[in-house]
Amino acid sequence: MRHRTDGTILIVTIWVVLVLAGLALVFARSIRVAVAVSANHVASLQAESIAAGTLEYVRAMLIASAEEQETVPEESEPYEAQQVGEGYFWILQSNLESDREFKYGLTDEAGKINLNSASQEMLQRLPGMTAELAASIIDWRDEDGDVTPGGAESEYYLLLSESYQCKNAPLETVDEILLIKGASETLLYGEDTNLNGYLDDHENDGDASQPDDNHNGRLDAGFYDYVTVYSEEANVDGQGNPRININTASARGDLQTALEEAVSAERALEIMNQVSTNPNYTNILDFYFRTGMKSEEFSKIADRLTTSDEDTLPGLVNVNTAPKEVLVCLPELEESDAEALVSYRSSNEQLDSIAWVTQVLDQEKAVAIGQFITVRSFQYSADIVCLSGNGRAYKRYKAVLDMREGAPRLVYWKTLTHFGWPLEREIVSALREGQPLTSVVLGTR
Repeated sequence: MRHRTDGTILIVTIWVVLVLAGLALVFARSIRVAVAVSANHVASLQAESIAAGTLEYVRAMLIASAEEQETVPEESEPYEAQQVGEGYFWILQSNLESDREFKYGLTDEAGKINLNSASQEMLQRLPGMTAELAASIIDWRDEDGDVTPGGAESEYYLLLSESYQCKNAPLETVDEILLIKGASETLLYGEDTNLNGYLDDHENDGDASQPDDNHNGRLDAGFYDYVTVYSEEANVDGQGNPRININTASARGDLQTALEEAVSAERALEIMNQVSTNPNYTNILDFYFRTGMKSEEFSKIADRLTTSDEDTLPGLVNVNTAPKEVLVCLPELEESDAEALVSYRSSNEQLDSIAWVTQVLDQEKAVAIGQFITVRSFQYSADIVCLSGNGRAYKRYKAVLDMREGAPRLVYWKTLTHFGWPLEREIVSALREGQPLTSVVLGTR
């Protein structure tokens, strides 16, 4: 009997030990998971803090450029793999010239076509744009209920399975275009579904993975990189003074004074003799040609002139920064004209006014685009990519800052983290293995 009791006690003891060992293992695993979760959370907070710091870095860059009256630095170095504490940040920029190399820097929103102010014809010339979508954009943003041929008003949107009204007001973001008849992610983003401007493997494997692509070894992007809703500038000169409206007869005295300050009094009188007493200039380039001014004379005064009484001028395209695909959207221009403009500005530094386009285009084409162009920019976007020092967490944000009031004002902030890591995988691997990136050459794989 005693032996039986001893055996029972032994068995119970073994079971108790097994249970305790199991509990210990479960507890240890729970602690291990908790530690990993905690480490990931700390890494996530670090990446978030780096993003906030990067935004302030961008503000500082814009302020410095404004104070020195210089353009925003375009070289990649200030924006690539910059270390903050133990982590790093990149400011990614779509490389419109090569889909095999990453590019870094701030993006000039004035170098794009503004969806809220461009004409239907200009919209339709965007890469991949359709006539239906161009017409529908016009209907979406205008205030009336009249349907543009091929477009749509509320009658169309109210019949959708998830119905809504036509906005009849300006677009607030570029992505809002997906609400408009004829729009799709394919048209807007093309194959570049993670918006990094680089031909990733999953964007060049046919139907093996999303997105569906044509496997042609080229990133067939949409028109996302060529459009904006933010570009706008005040109708003042570079010193902040109201411009002279050359179509206002009462401004003749101010115009003559301005000319005398730019050229001699005698030459100013000669020019004024060519100024119409009932002025109706299409734009200031029309004024330049019709008054017979010399290019060097016009460049001294161009920034002080206007043909508009509006306080703000929305959607002007910066001819100093716009890519060829945007320039070709301007009225009357052909691809050869856009290429000539890009070529001229790349070899000339003094481009302080739109006067320089008269050295490239003939009178008809220069006058045709005169009211749509500028050489100033006040809105910049930043695609901010941040990575914690141990490579455990990353954050990505799209920011747009407006410089019209002097200090950069944040007008748009959206997370892009859900798109996944947009740069080289080797960067993450290096940090997870404890390798610093300071001596690593990044940007091409």
